[in-house]
Amino acid sequence: MLPILGLMFGTIDKVDTSSPPVYSGGIGKLFSYGKEWAYYKIQLNIDHYGVINVLAVLCITTAFAFLVRNFFRYLGAFFLVNYRVDITRDLRTAMYHKFLKLPVSFFTEQRKGDMMSRISNDIGVVEGSIMGSLVDIINAPFMILASLFTLFLMDAKLTLFSLIVFPIMGWLISIVGKSLKKQAHYAQVELGNLFSLIDETLKSSKIIKIFNADKILEKRFQNTNNNWQKHTIAMSRRRELASPISEFLGSVTILLITWFAGVQIIENHTMNPETFLVFIGMFFQILDPAKKLSSAVSSIQGGTASLERISEVLDYDLKVEEVSNPIPIKTLKDHISFENVSFFYDKDNVILKNFTMNIPKGKTVALVGQSGSGKTTVANLLARFYDVNEGAIKVDGEDIRNLNLKDFRELQGMVTQESVLFNDTVFNNILMGKPEATREEVYQAAKIANAHRFIEGLPEGYDTNIGDDGNKLSGGQKQRISIARAVLKNPPIMILDEATSALDTESERFVQDALDRMMENRTSLIIAHRLSTIQKADLIIVMERGKIVEQGTHPELIARNGIYKKLVELQNFE
Repeated sequence: MLPILGLMFGTIDKVDTSSPPVYSGGIGKLFSYGKEWAYYKIQLNIDHYGVINVLAVLCITTAFAFLVRNFFRYLGAFFLVNYRVDITRDLRTAMYHKFLKLPVSFFTEQRKGDMMSRISNDIGVVEGSIMGSLVDIINAPFMILASLFTLFLMDAKLTLFSLIVFPIMGWLISIVGKSLKKQAHYAQVELGNLFSLIDETLKSSKIIKIFNADKILEKRFQNTNNNWQKHTIAMSRRRELASPISEFLGSVTILLITWFAGVQIIENHTMNPETFLVFIGMFFQILDPAKKLSSAVSSIQGGTASLERISEVLDYDLKVEEVSNPIPIKTLKDHISFENVSFFYDKDNVILKNFTMNIPKGKTVALVGQSGSGKTTVANLLARFYDVNEGAIKVDGEDIRNLNLKDFRELQGMVTQESVLFNDTVFNNILMGKPEATREEVYQAAKIANAHRFIEGLPEGYDTNIGDDGNKLSGGQKQRISIARAVLKNPPIMILDEATSALDTESERFVQDALDRMMENRTSLIIAHRLSTIQKADLIIVMERGKIVEQGTHPELIARNGIYKKLVELQNFE
């Protein structure tokens, strides 16, 4: 555009077209040669076609260049969508995979709603803030450098003068970015608290209503929501500050350039007006990517807080993990032994102390005692939800920490006090015990658990969806489905953690008969509150404050006239 503008303003004379310009060599002469060559070509075309026609062609050419530029910009964004979505999918997959591998202890320390916030909202923020800014982070520096290179070739002195503002701009944006990251972290933490509160509310609707606790929870929700609002507003205000700062500094730069160039044109006569116009046009090409770059840096700073929350989960030390070359195990051959086992979350709160127990293959061992005596902890350690702090648990003489964890858990079945069911059909919930089982095997497992009759009475039988956490069923029905799932797996080691506690008297009798049949010639660890359910156990261990105080068979313990007999008498009295 330089030559045509010069011709329009009358600042250049007609170019001599008798011979083309010659390049003298050197990078410093490149721009002047290009300028002379362009003048020469345009003069030839002006002589042949006229000034207006040449101007029209130049405008069309420029319009085409902008079309190509924006087409490729769209093409870049088009392909980057796949990149962004794929990374978001991979992050969610990695986090869910980590959820499946994390030890039970992690979920006792963390709030479930906060984990939901991290896998949904935090990853969404990373996609929007960090991934969404990648185009500008990659494109803007190229645009700025290419434009600066051209400006240097046009007028090095004016370009150096215009660059004064860029370090100031970078310094101001970095200050905004640091405060943005801090506010974003607070906002994400409050959002996690919000998710946790919602989760608790949805799961506790009966208790909230019966105790008229809606005002308490509403106040708690309002406080959390207000805190989130405060931090989000602060974060958004800081983020919006980046673009105005860069635009203001850019405007100041333009005005300073105009003043400096005016001196060169009016007083020193060292610059042509058309050069100044093109220079200004080129400089505006820098302002837009500079503004986008500053906004992208701010967005990335905001997204970094969410990325750190995601990394906390992905980088969490598993604590319960396999050795480098775990020993495979296919069956229980002889016995399970607890050898001087101690377990604690902190040394001031010891749960088990020097606990020693032996469970021979095919025998049933029952643990009884008051709440907090450590019974469930023994079951959790056997399932290796936690690792012992001292001592060892051995299977056939081999420490379970040296065994292949997946193989070891294949040998176990568990029925807990609280039924854990999934929002799926009855059939699929039972099938989880043995995914390759036939429909007939599922029916047989349900019959053993005394569940077949009530399942067939459901609207769609085994294909009835039981709702979230099995809430369409009664407590006893849910427990019988849990037992059927364990029966279907048919493991050599069975752990029953107060498995019949949720059943009514009649159902308990039927299920207990089924469990007795299932546990014949099977190694079983039973944690029992109702002592009537363990009278046939081969060994009963009475626990108190993490220690064994009595052990023996039911008749032996009754004859000893100790703690066990008192517990039995209390329950009979009840």
